[in-house]
Amino acid sequence: MLNSPLLTVHEVADLLKVREATVRVWIQSNELRAIKFGREWRVDREDLESYLNAHANRPAD
Repeated sequence: MLNSPLLTVHEVADLLKVREATVRVWIQSNELRAIKFGREWRVDREDLESYLNAHANRPAD
Protein backbone atom coordinates (compact mmCIF):
# COMPACT_ATOMS: atom_id res chain seq x y z
CA MET A 1 0.00 0.00 0.00
CA LEU A 2 2.78 2.43 0.79
CA ASN A 3 4.72 1.54 -2.36
CA SER A 4 3.04 4.37 -4.23
CA PRO A 5 1.80 7.70 -2.91
CA LEU A 6 -1.85 7.96 -2.01
CA LEU A 7 -4.09 9.99 -4.29
CA THR A 8 -6.01 13.04 -3.13
CA VAL A 9 -9.70 13.51 -3.92
CA HIS A 10 -8.64 16.16 -6.43
CA GLU A 11 -6.24 13.74 -8.17
CA VAL A 12 -8.87 10.98 -8.36
CA ALA A 13 -11.41 13.40 -9.78
CA ASP A 14 -8.89 14.67 -12.31
CA LEU A 15 -7.93 11.13 -13.40
CA LEU A 16 -11.55 10.07 -13.87
CA LYS A 17 -12.78 13.42 -15.25
CA VAL A 18 -15.47 13.74 -12.59
CA ARG A 19 -16.16 16.38 -9.94
CA GLU A 20 -14.49 16.18 -6.54
CA ALA A 21 -17.97 16.09 -5.00
CA THR A 22 -18.66 12.86 -6.90
CA VAL A 23 -15.53 11.24 -5.48
CA ARG A 24 -16.54 12.35 -1.98
CA VAL A 25 -19.99 10.79 -2.46
CA TRP A 26 -18.33 7.49 -3.42
CA ILE A 27 -16.17 7.69 -0.30
CA GLN A 28 -19.03 8.64 2.05
CA SER A 29 -21.23 5.84 0.70
CA ASN A 30 -18.38 3.34 1.28
CA GLU A 31 -18.21 2.49 -2.43
CA LEU A 32 -14.63 3.77 -2.70
CA ARG A 33 -12.24 2.87 0.10
CA ALA A 34 -10.30 5.86 1.42
CA ILE A 35 -8.19 6.91 4.39
CA LYS A 36 -8.80 10.15 6.25
CA PHE A 37 -5.82 12.25 7.30
CA GLY A 38 -7.11 15.16 9.33
CA ARG A 39 -9.68 16.81 7.07
CA GLU A 40 -8.40 15.27 3.84
CA TRP A 41 -9.19 11.93 2.23
CA ARG A 42 -6.59 9.81 0.42
CA VAL A 43 -7.19 6.89 -1.94
CA ASP A 44 -4.77 4.07 -2.63
CA ARG A 45 -4.29 3.33 -6.34
CA GLU A 46 -5.17 -0.35 -5.81
CA ASP A 47 -8.44 0.62 -4.13
CA LEU A 48 -9.26 2.93 -7.02
CA GLU A 49 -8.54 0.13 -9.51
CA SER A 50 -10.76 -2.25 -7.51
CA TYR A 51 -13.56 0.31 -7.50
CA LEU A 52 -13.28 0.81 -11.26
CA ASN A 53 -13.21 -2.95 -11.92
CA ALA A 54 -16.28 -3.48 -9.73
CA HIS A 55 -18.18 -0.81 -11.67
CA ALA A 56 -17.10 -1.82 -15.17
CA ASN A 57 -19.86 -2.89 -17.55
CA ARG A 58 -17.74 -5.66 -19.02
CA PRO A 59 -15.50 -8.28 -17.42
CA ALA A 60 -11.77 -7.57 -17.25
CA ASP A 61 -9.58 -9.48 -19.70
